[in-house]
Order: sequence, then structure tokens, then C-alpha cells
Amino acid sequence: MGYRVAVAGATGNVGREMLNILAEREFPVDEIVALASRKSLGTEVSFGDRTLRTRDLDAFDFEGWDIALFAVGSEATKQYAPKAARAGCVVIDNSSLYRYEPDIPLIVPEVNPDAIEGYRNRMIIANPNCSTAQMVVALKPLHDRARIRRVVVATYQSVSGAGKDAMDELWDQTKGKYVPGQEVAPRKFTKQIAFNVIPHIDSFMEDGSTREEWKMVVETKKILDPSIRVTATCVRVPVFVGHSEAVNVEFEEFLDEDEARDILREAPGVLVIDKREPGGYVTPVECVGEYATFVSRIRQDPTVENGLNLWVVSDNLRKGAALNAVQIAELLAERCLSPATVA
Repeated sequence: MGYRVAVAGATGNVGREMLNILAEREFPVDEIVALASRKSLGTEVSFGDRTLRTRDLDAFDFEGWDIALFAVGSEATKQYAPKAARAGCVVIDNSSLYRYEPDIPLIVPEVNPDAIEGYRNRMIIANPNCSTAQMVVALKPLHDRARIRRVVVATYQSVSGAGKDAMDELWDQTKGKYVPGQEVAPRKFTKQIAFNVIPHIDSFMEDGSTREEWKMVVETKKILDPSIRVTATCVRVPVFVGHSEAVNVEFEEFLDEDEARDILREAPGVLVIDKREPGGYVTPVECVGEYATFVSRIRQDPTVENGLNLWVVSDNLRKGAALNAVQIAELLAERCLSPATVA
């Protein structure tokens, strides 16, 4: 017997990926519905070899539905997620709205699966920020071995993390550079993104960090360990899909780079590609469409005691969003939830 599953925001980049991954991983679905705003009502989306016509999120009754995957942004989530939860449907939310509330679990299944039990508090589970998700997948097995003291991370985040309009802007600006007289001014971003990098994602905070950087700090502590010190610099780069991170880790104990490589090779959700030769590492282009979090450039940092450097790459629309949400649904089905029954 399968589950009744709703996907809210089914016409967006992440919503479409949720539908793709549910089908690819053969999640036990008895019935599935694609939900969207009224402006997208009737749009057709794919679910495996089936075509679904979107229904109106505003008018939808979640009564009798088991799981709802939300990819609609914080404002719409604030309106519709509690409605679904009150109807007995467990919400797995991709927005940032609920991530920092102490009674709502924030989950990366490879890292903190036991937190799934907390869904009963409010019938809502939060999906982490895309950059946090891939980083903690790589850090968890190393933390278990040598205890992480401090993390310094610089991200190289693709434009798909900012939505379809951002992807269109990169495309238009790139074309404009090759067609004189057709240059396109920034709309989604604060500066030109084509052939450029922008050290600014989300809004600035009083201490000079951006909210995206703050998210990585707070979420790593909530998911992995509150004692870990984290500092981040988040940068938008002219890549369509795939986030990359240069991660410097300081441990409480010495961890040899060869042992770290072996640990990561055995870690769930991680794929190590680390040859010390030209091309012996993974770049964003190669990770698109893949489930894994790729780790390369594993090496000792001689400038600090017990330090390692890592290069971490993942498809942000998959592990950073849709895949992680589906994995949470799988974990929920495995451990907590019987079809059409919410405890």
C-alpha cells in the first residue's frame, strides 16, 4: 500500500525535481497531486511516464493526504503549511521559514535521521539550506571520527539557487556579451552575474555577514553539533546548476588525509573523486543530475593544528533541495508513518 503525496510548487525548478526524484526512486505512491498557484493552474508537469495537470493550492483540501512536499517559498508556506498540518498531512518544507524553530526538526537523513521523530510536534519537517546540506553530508563522518572544532567555508553557488529568473538572467547576459548592443542590465542580482562573481547572497545583517552565511552557521549547529564554530563567505557564480564549496576543517584530534579519504569513501551519500592530476576532481557541470555529494582535493592543512581542506560539490536542485526532501519522506515512511495514518 502506498502513500497519498502532494507536491506544492510543482511548476518551479525544485517542485519539478521533487516529482522527478519521487518517480526515479520509486517512492511508494498510491496517489499524487501537483499543486501550484492560480496563475499556473492547469500547467502540465511530469511524474515518471505520467503527465499531471496542476491543481489550485489555495483551494486544495489536505484531509486524507499523507505527505506534502512544499517548494513554494516562505510566504506561501506560512499560509498553507499549517493548513496541511492541521489536516493531518505531514509537511516537508523546502523554505527557510521553519528551519530555526526549536520544535521543528531540520533534517539531512545521512546526518541526523533520529530527529525525524520530532515531526509529531507540529507535523512539519524543515529541509535545510542547499549549501548547508551538502557540507554536513561531507562533515558528519569526519566529525564522528575526530570531532570538528571549527569550519571555514567559502561557497561558489550556482544561479539556480535563486530561481528561474536568475537562470534566465545569466543566460540573457551571457548571450548579450557576444551580441554587441544587446547587453542586459542586472535585474535579479545586484551586479552583472555573467563572467563575474558576486559575494552577496540574501540580505545583509548588522555584523556584515549575509543571511545566507548566517544560515550555514546556524543550520550546521542544529543538524550536526552546536559546539562547532562555523564561518562562511557565500558567493554567487555564473554556473547554472551545482554548488561548490572550499571547506577548511579544524579537528580536536589529528586526522590523516588518507584516513579521511577512506572514511568518506564509505560514508552514505558521498562519492570521493580525488586524484592528484589534471581533471582528478569534480566540478559543478559533472554533478548535475546526480544524487551524490562529491568530495575532492582532500589534503592536510599545515597552517593549523589538526586541519584538513576539502572541495565539496553537489547538484543544489537535488541534494540541496528536492532529493533531500524526498529522502526525508522515505525516512518518514520507513520509521514513522503508515499510509493514510498519522500518529
